[in-house]
Amino acid sequence: MIILGLTGGIGMGKSTAAAAFRRARIPVFDADAAVHRLQARGGRAVRAIAEAFPGTVRDGAVDRSTLRHIVLGNPDALTRLEGILHPMVRQEERAFVARARRRGDRAVVLDIPLLLETGGDQRVDRIVVVSAPRDVQTHRIRARRRMSDSDIAAVIARQMPDREKRRRADVVIRTGLSRNVSLKALSRLINEVLK
Repeated sequence: MIILGLTGGIGMGKSTAAAAFRRARIPVFDADAAVHRLQARGGRAVRAIAEAFPGTVRDGAVDRSTLRHIVLGNPDALTRLEGILHPMVRQEERAFVARARRRGDRAVVLDIPLLLETGGDQRVDRIVVVSAPRDVQTHRIRARRRMSDSDIAAVIARQMPDREKRRRADVVIRTGLSRNVSLKALSRLINEVLK
C-alpha cells in the first residue's frame, strides 16, 4: 500500500486536493478533522485541554477561538497544546492506516498540515505539497475564516515556509493558476499511484 502525505500551508488548497483523492476512492485521513473531533463535546482531548488551559472549554467542548488566542504567538502554550493533541491524532492515524491495510487498499492519503514540521514525512512513501502564491493564499484564508491579518500572519509564520515544503516534496501541485490545472495534475498523480 502506498501512503501519500498531503501537506501545504493554510489556504494552499489541501481540501481541494483531498476531495480529488476521495473522488478517486482513495481513503483520506484528515488530521484537522481529527483535531476537531478530539476538541468537540465528548472528545478525548477536552478534559486535558481544560486542565492545561482553564477557561477554554464551554458546554463540554473546546472554544477553539479562545484557545487560538491563547496559543498564537505563545510558543510554550502551543507546545503544551501540541503535546496533548499530537499523540491522540497519531493514534487515530495509525488506526486509519491499519484499517486500510486490512481492506487491501492500494493507497491512502494522510492530509496533515504540519506533516513536515512534525516528522510525519518519515511515515509516508511520497510527499505531496500543494502550493500557491502568497497573495492567493492570504485571499483564500480571508474568504474562508474569520481571522485578523495578524492572526493570519501568525499562523503562516509558524508553518514551514512554502519554498522549503516544495523543496522537500516528491510532487508539487500548483493551486494558484486555476482549479482545472490543479485537478489535472492531481488526476495524473492519482493515475500513477493506482496503476
